[in-house]
This record gives sequence, structure tokens and C-alpha cells, in this order.
Amino acid sequence: MFAKLFQKPSQSQSPPPSSQLDGTSRRSMTSADLAPRVAVHYGIPSTASVLAFDPIQRLLAVGTLDGRIKVIGGDNIELLLISPKPLPFKNLEFLQNQGFLVSVSNENEIQVWDLEKRCLSSNLQWESSITAFSLIIGTNYMYVGDEYGFLSVLKYDTEEGNILQLPYHVPPNLIAEGAGITLPDQQSIVGVLSHPCSCGNRVLIAYENGLIILWDVTEDISVHIKGYKDLQLKEAMTVNVSNNQSQTSVNDSLDNEEAEKEISSLCWASPDGSVLAVGYVDGDIFLWNLSVSNNGKQKTQKSPDDVVKIQLSSGDRRLPVIVLHWSSNKARNGCGGQLFAYGGAEIGSEEVLTILDLDWSSGLTKLKCVNRVDLTLHGSFADIIIIPNARYKVDNSPETSLFVLTNPGQLHFYDYASLSILKSDGVKNHSVHSSQYNSVIPTVEPYMTVGKLYVIGSEGNYFGALPQTVSPAKQQSENMRSTKWPLTGGVPYQMSTTESNNIIERIYIGGYQDGTVRIFDATFPVLNLVAVLGFEIKGIQIDGTSGSISALDLCSASLTLAVGNEFGCIFLYSLQGNTHQTVTVVTETKNEVHHCLPEERNHCSAIFSISTSPVCALHFATSGVRLVVGFQSGQVAVLDTRSPSVLFVSDYVSSSRSPVISLAVKTFPDTHGNSVKKPDNQTESESAKEISFVLTRDAHMTLMDSTTGNVISSQPMHSNEKIIAINMYLLDDSNMSSQHIEDEDMQPPNVDNKTVASRILLCCEEALYVYPLKSLMQGDYNFVRELKLEKPCAWTTIFKRDAEKYGVILVYQTGEIEIRSFPELEPLGKTSMMSILRWNFKNNMDKTMSASDKGQITVVNGCEFAFVSLLAFENEFRIPETLPSLHDQVLAAAADADVNFSQNQKKEQSGVPGFVSNVIKGLKGVKEEAGIEARESVTAHLERIYSRFPFSDPYNLNDLEDLVLQIDDIDIDIDIDEPVPFVSSSQTISDDIKGKGTQREKLFEGGTVDTKPTARTREEIIAKYRKTGDAAGAASQAKEKLMERKEKLEKLSLRTEELQNGAENYASMATELAKAMEKRKWWNI
Repeated sequence: MFAKLFQKPSQSQSPPPSSQLDGTSRRSMTSADLAPRVAVHYGIPSTASVLAFDPIQRLLAVGTLDGRIKVIGGDNIELLLISPKPLPFKNLEFLQNQGFLVSVSNENEIQVWDLEKRCLSSNLQWESSITAFSLIIGTNYMYVGDEYGFLSVLKYDTEEGNILQLPYHVPPNLIAEGAGITLPDQQSIVGVLSHPCSCGNRVLIAYENGLIILWDVTEDISVHIKGYKDLQLKEAMTVNVSNNQSQTSVNDSLDNEEAEKEISSLCWASPDGSVLAVGYVDGDIFLWNLSVSNNGKQKTQKSPDDVVKIQLSSGDRRLPVIVLHWSSNKARNGCGGQLFAYGGAEIGSEEVLTILDLDWSSGLTKLKCVNRVDLTLHGSFADIIIIPNARYKVDNSPETSLFVLTNPGQLHFYDYASLSILKSDGVKNHSVHSSQYNSVIPTVEPYMTVGKLYVIGSEGNYFGALPQTVSPAKQQSENMRSTKWPLTGGVPYQMSTTESNNIIERIYIGGYQDGTVRIFDATFPVLNLVAVLGFEIKGIQIDGTSGSISALDLCSASLTLAVGNEFGCIFLYSLQGNTHQTVTVVTETKNEVHHCLPEERNHCSAIFSISTSPVCALHFATSGVRLVVGFQSGQVAVLDTRSPSVLFVSDYVSSSRSPVISLAVKTFPDTHGNSVKKPDNQTESESAKEISFVLTRDAHMTLMDSTTGNVISSQPMHSNEKIIAINMYLLDDSNMSSQHIEDEDMQPPNVDNKTVASRILLCCEEALYVYPLKSLMQGDYNFVRELKLEKPCAWTTIFKRDAEKYGVILVYQTGEIEIRSFPELEPLGKTSMMSILRWNFKNNMDKTMSASDKGQITVVNGCEFAFVSLLAFENEFRIPETLPSLHDQVLAAAADADVNFSQNQKKEQSGVPGFVSNVIKGLKGVKEEAGIEARESVTAHLERIYSRFPFSDPYNLNDLEDLVLQIDDIDIDIDIDEPVPFVSSSQTISDDIKGKGTQREKLFEGGTVDTKPTARTREEIIAKYRKTGDAAGAASQAKEKLMERKEKLEKLSLRTEELQNGAENYASMATELAKAMEKRKWWNI
């Protein structure tokens, strides 16, 4: 089963002592040593609520209700981001192919996360409630709609790492005036979408009362206005797709619709933005025709062709349509595709996700529902996201895949093949096979009952790799992910030559309810499944072998794994790479040897079935030669792992038959040299005296000889009170480890001048106790130190600061974590599971908790698994050097290069991502440049159109001074400090500038004698120059603006001077320019 044997590490591979790493020696622990952080996290939280997907980087983000974000890629790469506040997320979106993730919390805080640095990059607290949020796909620009109807534009500056609010900020009254309509007070924006083919020039705004406006940012006018008035048209079409039948009718009842229909969801239903799908609170779905004529103007006359109504159910009381997504079918030339809807069904019906295959190739009024599929969900619905099949190329196939998130934290992937089977089935309700997200470390399916972390290299042996044939489950998981699973993002850590030799330094072992054991390579922060162990051998039937795993222990010296289950069976597995042809079965009455076939790849060397009581504790002694077993009944057995045989089974160590919860073994060398001669095959350590320390749940301590079973001492630790024990630890004192006890009268029986551990720490729910080991061996159970705890403790562990400094970690039943020094037991610091992981402590969580001697804890909570590093000096994972990258820069560059290649092909841009293709189509004047240059051109264009105020001139000059002078906008053609923004439609001079070929033509543009002020419409003048307040206030504002204008003109004059001084080769041009300026009218100055 194991492909490689142990390998001795070279001298250069041995890590230096921790005291050398931190430059300290024998330094006491302080509160500064506490630095809790999550080193590894796997699994989707049960509070998952929202999804986001990067189609180029192939990353999936899952937002939760408690302020966490889980990012999932390929090759077992996962990341957990934790927001400062435990609040739900309203929105979650990727800045596609840029390595950033944007979230909006319930308290209206906009956050940008840097995936490469794995941290929060910037945040912005919004003053009002954010009711709509979206990104301009492929850019770092964002739309924000709030409860008061204001539309704002934000930009994330990737260089500075800041969120900037741009000047373009449109209040609802300006939109109403520009659209020529009236809006009720405080109508919140419930949806905002960037037009897919306008490069940010147009944005769709949906208001709470059902009003929909397609707004042109560059011209500050409405292109389309849709609302309840359009619903009052007679002869509008209704498509009823209930009962899996499509019925189209002319509905005259639309004129009786309510005055307002509240919008609950919306999405584009065509790649060119000509059709909009809108879901309403009453369960209706409308497809709105938003097509624009060739001259860019909307149709003035309303028509029944403008809207089609879709009903998913014929009932009167229907659920709101809360989610709508669209996937276009390119085979239908943008006139059809799949509409994914959640809601619209009759109240009380089964919870399903509805998929409609729509076609309107003959016109929107002739819309047909080709097929309908109701997808039965695996739990209550949370979110859905559509996944393109290709990495960053979109082919012409109509294939569509999707992720569905259900509660609690279940993620299912439906590929195109599964959905195609559903369509051809002809049945309404389906429960189709889907690929479910499975964590690298399963904790629920199958259910993990016990888990332990082991360091293999501590005694000089490294763990060898396992062959792939050992685990059919592993192969199945890998095949599923390689063929179907679409999440392939991230770049794994590139190991060095030494690291790539498959040398495993640290492993995590999990025992499961189905009787299997899984071994994981935990050397690096990305864990990998190494083996799945289970006992299934033909011809061998043993009662109780399939029971739930209840105890584990690993001997790192011999790499022997001991596994105990709830039926009292103990299994011994050899992890040295050799398979066993025989299995020895030891029971209370017999010892049998069974033969195995070579193809069964058996690694189990022995099975012990000597009790029906569940195994509660296992502990190897004598370098793995002996195994001490503690049962729930209170009995203790010592097994010889070489024979294999049972050395003895003790009586109940506690009169109450309390379960054995902790075991420890201490070896005392025979210093008198009176031991008998041992056979050659016995180790030297077997000539020493071994004492087993047994602790039961009721805090009863028993010391016994591990060889004979003779009891040295046994009594309750506290006879006068009932306490519940958690664990015990034998701690060596370096100052006493080499000293012998000189007073022989003080020695326990059968132990002469032996080396003893200095202290035993007993951890109970209500207190901690420290005992001298010498006193316990003499039968004296008086403690030397006691610490009463303020709250019940659930789990404890010991860690080492260096070779001589210990510390204690306590996890309370409240979830609080406390660090204390040893032996002083002074508090060093506190934290909690809630602050680190947003977890509450749950019953039996202690069963799956384990720790390394450096204070690294493994914890399991539901579907989640985590490594938590509590101490600042601990860095066993060598973070950040060994962390995988969550932003593939090579892939990002390849995507840009692909844009460049496709741009240069003067044909259909089938190889360009959809957002890039649409952006290029909507950007006027952008030539076919390189991919990066094209992106920069798009960004520059967006910067121009959003770096101005609505209804203002391109240079953002003051409006009031123009009102006082009663002239048009001052148009200065010299570029001052900022790039020239995109110009509004009322100033057609911008288009002329784009047509000029040389700088000379741009400078002299507009310099003729016949230049006249630009004529403006009444609406533009009102919107531009409207001011509020009295006459005195207006005069004061005018004065201030004139002073500002003066400063601008002075700045312009200074800039002109500089240009003249540095442009000697343009003397002739300057002369002609001066003449042209003399001919200008005063309003052109």
C-alpha cells in the first residue's frame, strides 16, 4: 500500500530548535506570544448565503450570514476571509481577472478583498442603505443605488488600494427631469445593471415601484422608460408555462393591473441588452423590449410588442420571483436562451428551481417556451450562479452549467449533460444527479468521530507516500473534479527538489462513523488525501469490525497505527509501505491467522476483539512494542503488537466503572543492572520498568506495571468531591531529568533510583491541579498547585515554548480560549472561537480536537475543518512561503493576449470573453490595439465619463458663473491637468476633435470668425443652472465661483507660459494660434 519506506532526513533538513528560531533561550511566555490566526480552512460554512464566480480565474466565492467569505479553487486550494464585523453580505462580486473581490455588508460597508495578499484591501462606509449594487463587468467600476433613489459610481484604485467615489452622482429628481417623468418621494433603487454593449455609457435603473429607466450617462437623458403605464396596454401577450405546458394568449386584463408592481429581481435576457427579464413580488415575470433604433433613439410610440408576461403558475397566490439568471443560446442569434428562476410558484408548493428554454426568433410577441424543467433542490434555496464551460473562451455551443447553493452550506454543480437529460425526460419534477462539493477533509459525509494530528519527523523518520491504488474513494473524487468540476483556479505552491521527494513531515488522521480511517498529508497548508483504510477482506467475518471509530494512536517510531471502535475492536495497521499476506485475529478464547490475496492490498496486521465495550483511549509504549488500551467499562488491557497477543486485561480501575479517558506511560531504566538477560529480538528498553498511568472520567488515577498488570497505586484524586476529569499530562523537568532520587526510603515499590517526571498536570472541568510524580508513586495524592476555573472547561492541551518552557491551552464550553503558563498557571491571553472562526462550541467538538506541541489546534464544526495557530512563534506551515496563489497572473496575461488576438481578427469575436467583446463594441473610437491597451482605453473612457457631474460640461467648470454671464460652457481646447472627459451630446465639438488627425488641427478647432454659442434645450438649461436659495445666497455663490474661475484662468495662463517656453520648434504654430485667438468672440475666451 505504501510506495516508499522511511527516509532519514539529512542534517540540513533538521529544523533548528525553536529557541534558535526566535533568538531566545529559556525566555518565559508572555501575552505577546498570543497571535491567533487561521492557517488552514476547508469546507463551506452552514451559514452560506450568496455566490460569486470569476469565469476567467475559475474561482468561486461563498459569502455567509456571519461575515465570512469562502474562496474555492482547484487542487484543494481554499481560503477563508473574515470580515471585521459578523454581518451578512448583501452582495458579492469578483473584479474579474484582477484578483479582487467586492462585498457589501448589511451595514452598508463596501469592502474590497485582495486575494493575492489574502486580506481586506479597502473599505468604504456608505451613509445610506444600499439597495442595489453591481459592477461594470471586466472593470473596477461599481454602481451603487440607495434607499433614496440616488445612483452613485465608485472606482477601486488598484494601485493605491482605495475605493473612490466619482463625481458622477445622480439624484432621483435629475433622472426624473431628464426622463420627463415624475417620481414619488424616496423611491429606492432595487436594481442597477450596466448595459452589456455600451462600455458603461448606459445603465439600467429599476425603482421599487416598478419603474425601469435605461439611462445614457454621456448624454444625461433616458433612452427607455418602462413601468406600470406600459402594463395598461391592451393586447399584450401572456405566456403561461404552468403544468409543463406553454400557452400563449392575448391578455386584455393587463389594463386592470395595479398601479405599481414591485420589482424583486431582474437580469438581461439578451447579449446585446435588447431584452430585460424582470421578476415581481406577485410572482409574474416580464420580458421588456429595450431595443434601440439605428439612430440611438427610443421608440416614441408604445406598443404591445414592448412587453411579454410569463406565468410559472396559474394560482392566485404565488411566491415572489427573487432570483433571475439568463444564459443566451448563440444558435438563436441572441433571440432565445435559458431563464433560471426561483419563485413564481404557488405558495405551499414544492421548492424548485425553474429552468425555461425560451425562443423568440420570430419576435418577442411570438415567444415560445420550448421546454421547462423544475429542479428539485437538496435543501432550502440560498443562491444560484451560471457557469460558462470554457476557462476564458466562450464557444458557440449552447451548453450551460450552474452552481446551486442550498442550506445548510450545500453546494451542488449541475453540468450541461445532466441538464440535457432533464430536458429530454419530459417529467416536470426532477431530482437529478449532481456533483456535490466535497471538502478535502470530509466531516459530515462520512461523519468524523475522532481526529488526531501527528508530527512524523520528530524522531528522525519521515512518512512515505501512498500509492493511488489504495483509495478508490480518492480516485473517484479526483476523476469527478478533473472531468466535471469547473473550479480550477489558483496556483499551488511550487515545492523545491527536497520537498518534492514525497517526504511527509506531518499527518492528520480522521476516524469515521462508517469504520474507515483517512490519512492526510498536512506538511503544507494545502492538505492532500494520502490513504483510506478499512477492513474488508474476503472470507474473514469478524463481529464489530464495521463499528464507528472511537480512538486513534500512532507510533511515529514504527509507523504503526492503532484504531479502536465502538464495539471494542482494535486494529493494527502498518504504514511502512508493505502489505500483509496474513491477518492475526485475537479474541478472548483463540488466536487465528487468516491469509489474504495479494490484490486485496491488506495493511492490517492484527485485529483484537477482547471486549465488547467501546475503546476510549489508546497509547503506544516501548517504541510501539506494547499498546495500552482503555475501555468505556473502566478496564485496561496491554497488548503485545509483535506476537500479537494480549499481555493482560485488568479489572475495573474505578469502582464506579467510569470510562478511561486518558493514558500515559513512563519508562524507568533499571539502574541496578539486575535485569535478566533478554532475547536478541527484544529491545533494550524492554529491560526497563514501564508504569502506565490511567485516568478515568471521575478523576480516579491508577498506576500499574505495564508488563505484569500489578497495581502500584490507585485512588480518587479528590475523595471528598465529585469532579469530571478531561485529560492528564506528564511533564518532564529538565533540571531533574538526569538526577536520581537518592533517598531509597522514598521510592515506590519495585522502583529503585529511577528517573521520574517531575510533575503531572490534571485538567478537570472546574479546576487544574499540579502533582509531583514522586508523590503519586508513593500514594500521596496531594496537589502542589490548584487553579479554580471561572467557567466549565471542555478541552485542554500542552505546548512547548522551547525545550524547557511549557504552556497550557484551555478551551471552555463557551468557546473561549485561554493561554496559561506552566507551572505558574498565570493567564497570558484570551481569545475565542467566535472571534477566530465565527464558531460556537458544540457538544462532542472536543472529540475531533487535537494539537501539536507548538500550539497548533485542529478543530471541526459541522462541514468545516480548520487549523488554528494560536502562538506568534509557531509557523510549522512556513506561511506565507508555502501558501498557494489565488490569482493566476499567467492566466490573466493569457486572457489579455487572447483579447488582443481576437481583436485583430476582423470577424466575429467568438474567442473573446463576453464582457470584453461587448465593451469594445460599445466604445467609440477605440482602435484595434493590444489586449492590455484595449483595457486601458476602456478604463480611460470610463474615467472620462464618470469624472464629471451630471449635466455638466466635460471640463467640470462652474455652472453658476455661466448662468450669471448668460453664456454657454467655456470650451478651452488645451489639455491642462486631467484627461479630456467624454463630452455630452449637446457639444458635438467632441466628435469633431476625434476626427482631427494632428495636434495643429485640434488646437485651431473652433477658431473661426463665425463661431457662435451652442444652442441648448429648455430642459438642459433648467437642469444645468437650477439653484436653490435667496438672491443674497446666489450672489455670494456667484462671487465665490468667479474667484475660483480666476484661479483656474491664472493656472491656465501659467501653463500656457510653460508650453510657450518649451515649444521653440512650434513657433509658426503659435503665431497662427495667436491670430486665431484674436478673431474669437468674448464667449470663446
